[in-house]
Parts: sequence; C-alpha cells; structure tokens
Amino acid sequence: MKVLIVGNGGREHAIARSIHESASFRKDNGILYCTSGNPGMEKFCIPVNIKPADINSLSKFAVENKIGFTVVGPEAPLSLGIADVFQKNGIKIFGPVKGAAEIESSKIFAKNLMKENEIPTARYKTFSKKEIEEAIGFINECTYPVVFKADGLAAGKGVVILNNEEEARRHLKDFSEDKTLSDTGDEFIIEEYIKGEEVSVFAICDGKDYALLPFSQDHKKISDGEMGGNTGGMGAVAPVKKFMTEALTEKIKNKIIEPVLNAMKRMGRTYKGCLYCGLMISDDEPFVIEFNCRFGDPETQAVLPLIKSDFLELLISSAEGSIREYKLEVYNKFTCGVVIASGGYPGKFETGKLISGLEDELEQCIVFQSGTKAGNENEILTNGGRVLTVTGISDVSLSHAKYLAYERIKSISFDNMYFRNDIGFRQIDNSRDA
Repeated sequence: MKVLIVGNGGREHAIARSIHESASFRKDNGILYCTSGNPGMEKFCIPVNIKPADINSLSKFAVENKIGFTVVGPEAPLSLGIADVFQKNGIKIFGPVKGAAEIESSKIFAKNLMKENEIPTARYKTFSKKEIEEAIGFINECTYPVVFKADGLAAGKGVVILNNEEEARRHLKDFSEDKTLSDTGDEFIIEEYIKGEEVSVFAICDGKDYALLPFSQDHKKISDGEMGGNTGGMGAVAPVKKFMTEALTEKIKNKIIEPVLNAMKRMGRTYKGCLYCGLMISDDEPFVIEFNCRFGDPETQAVLPLIKSDFLELLISSAEGSIREYKLEVYNKFTCGVVIASGGYPGKFETGKLISGLEDELEQCIVFQSGTKAGNENEILTNGGRVLTVTGISDVSLSHAKYLAYERIKSISFDNMYFRNDIGFRQIDNSRDA
C-alpha cells in the first residue's frame, strides 16, 4: 500500500514512524510519502514538494500515484476540506470532512454545540469586534481570571488567560484595533476559568464507534512550573494516572465523546478521524476546554509509542467505519516527551542553527523532529520555534521515562536552544517508584 502523510512536524514524524512499524504496512511492502517532510520523517518517507494546504495538488498527486490511504496531521487542510476533496475523488483518507472539522476551526461553533447538547464546559459569551463595549460590560461582571478565545484557527495562540480587568480591557482594545489575531475572524469568546488538572484525550472515531488512546498531559506554558506565555506545547507525558479513574473515564465517554458524535451525525457532519478533547478535571468532573479535529502536538509524540496493536489498521478502520472490529492493544509503559525549542519562542527566534547529537542513540528514547531542515551534506538545521521532541520510554515508571528523556537531551545541542526542565511534574509522584 502507498500511504501519504500530510504535514511535516513532530506529530507527523511520530505518525510516520508508527505507520512504518505497523505489521500491515510491512506485509504489503508499503511505501510512505509525506508533504515537504523534515529530515527525521524522511528516514521513513519519500518527500513530496507540495504544501499541506494545497489540496488540489495533493489530490492530483494521490490519484496519479495511486495512493491507497492518506493521513492528515495538521488542522488547516482539514478545515479547508481536504477530506471532502479526497473522498470525492475516491481516495481513502483519515480525518474529518470540513463540516466536522469546524469543531476546531470555529470555537463558537464548538461552544454552541456543547451548550445545545449539555456537554460540560465553562460558562461563556460570544462577541464581535463591533461589540467591544458589550464585552467590557461582561468582563466587569466576571470573576478573574477569564479566558479570551479568538473564534478561528490561530496555530495554538488564540487563547489568552487574563488575570484582571486591566489586562482584559487592554486585550480587547488591541483585538478591536487589529493588533492581535487579525486573521482569526471578527468574533471571539470570553469564558470563565476552570481550575483543575488538564488531560488530553484522543478518540479515534468512525462516525459512530471510537477507540480511546492512552490519556496524556500537555505542558503549554513556556517556563517551568507552568509560568510565562502560552505555546503550542513544551512537552507531554502519558499515560495520565494520578487523577484518572474508571468512573472518570466513563464520564468522559458518556458526557463528552458520545454526545459529540451523536450530535455531529444528526447535523449531517459525521465525525471520522481523531477527536481531540482538551479537558479540565475539576472535582472529579470533566469539562471541555477545547476540541481539535486532529492529533495534538506534542501529545502524539508521547502517546503513539504506547500503541502495541497495528496503528495503520486503526486509522484505516476509522475511515472505513469498522472501529468496532479493531482491538486496541497498549504497552504497559510510561513516556515523557520534552520539546526542545529555539530561544525566544513563542516570540521572535532565529533559525538555521546547526544541530549536533542527533546521530547518537540512547536505548528507550526517540527523537522526533519538528522544526528542522537539511543543511550541507548530512547537516540538520533548526527551522522553527519547536525544533525537536525527545521522548523517553520506560516500563518502570514515569520518573524513569523522564530521566531517559533528559539524559538524551544532554547529547543534543544547537545555539540558543531552550527546553523546560520539569515536564511531568504534575504526574511524577504517581510513578510506581515514587
């Protein structure tokens, strides 16, 4: 089988690796392609010089090269309707159609969906740029902090936590004057802040049935102790055990995932693909912070190494509507993925820095490449804000997985590289050897 992966980051590197290791892929002498990949992905994939958002060119390539299956990593092509185009052309694809992908591309759509179907989420109100005075009136009534969310896609940067009225007024003023997030639409949400423990849930769906992958926990802030500005994610651990119980898992299924799938089906937006549920657990109750229409990054780099069963078959069963027949098997292991970023991220940063140490191997550790590019000869250079994710894998404990990741990081270097030192700190005391 020929498989095309759309995307070129750390998430897609992890997807490529898991597909390459799938027995079904190897049995059929599979060939992997990827869109403008990175040097890490290209160990498994043949790069295709087409951008992920160039849907028509990708569809033409898939038809001409007889691609049997396509996997979409990032949200942008899904929100543009890549699944609709590929399905129309008879190409099997993993990912939701445009109407279903709106669960991520419009936060207002997602919040209204939750409200109408009694899916637990924070209290909120919607405004447009023409309603700034009304928004100011609303924040005057709020208890701080509050959360500001731009409606459209913002590459993980459309959410801001505002700690007091002065910050809220300043942010609203900047937004109304097009100084922030001008490309995400004219509407936004202000919602209450829910305190608790965050957990990331991947539900692989076929429109009706679904398989839950191991739960993970992301670390969004740039600095240790969850301090500083928001990022796309500075690391993740899996599985989440500290506060997860069977009863809580059942609540997530019954109160969130199943109502979403049922509602989407009623609306004619049947959901196939990965439904990412970003949850806050407060007093043993799950609340939805956000939905995404794809795998998360860097959670994917922590979760996929735990999948024991055939990963490619799982994705195909989603597209074919046969999840019920798939038997998910998971390793009894722990993972800790640490993101190495360019200094200055998530603000201004430099690229083109030579990376050393990628050739060194450490047992039970995987280095996923994100923002990288090939240099002269065998050189690998930085090419983004988040450059690498180093994932330690242990069958002993989470603390051991963390140790493995940070030991591997010691042998990697490039100018002005940055990483957090505390990934897993919220879960680490639940390790078996704590």
